[in-house]
Amino acid sequence: MPIEIERKFLVSGDFMTEATEATEIVQGYLSRSPDRTVRIRIRGEKGFITIKGRAGEEQNARYEWEKEISVEDARELLNLCEPFPVIKTRYLIPFGNHVFEVDVFHRENEGLVMAEVELRAVGEEFEKPPWLGKEVTSDPRYFNSALSTNPFKKW
Repeated sequence: MPIEIERKFLVSGDFMTEATEATEIVQGYLSRSPDRTVRIRIRGEKGFITIKGRAGEEQNARYEWEKEISVEDARELLNLCEPFPVIKTRYLIPFGNHVFEVDVFHRENEGLVMAEVELRAVGEEFEKPPWLGKEVTSDPRYFNSALSTNPFKKW
């Protein structure tokens, strides 16, 4: 069973000069059930459907299944999603033994900048870049699925 282990942080400094790649992402949610979320995403020129299970006790490990679909299908399915699609630019930043994904949010979530790091084990230690701010892994307001119905600008 594929398990995603990640931690999320607010960004509190300049990271742009370290970015090696930037990709535009549009995503929406067909289901935001606590037991499962179903996400539709267009990342660059590719479409994806992703199902994520409930987070475990650690709040940073959960089942994740993803399949590539056509961009046309993804665009069509986005029309069925929650009212505010999550639109962001994702920057990849290698640091230490990991690659951080820094998301700069747009539209209804403008002003929010968040970093994620995927880990190989729940308790894995990792080197933190100087621009990494407060950890928000367990704060449900920062879940992308929550941002699709309660955008950052409305807080």
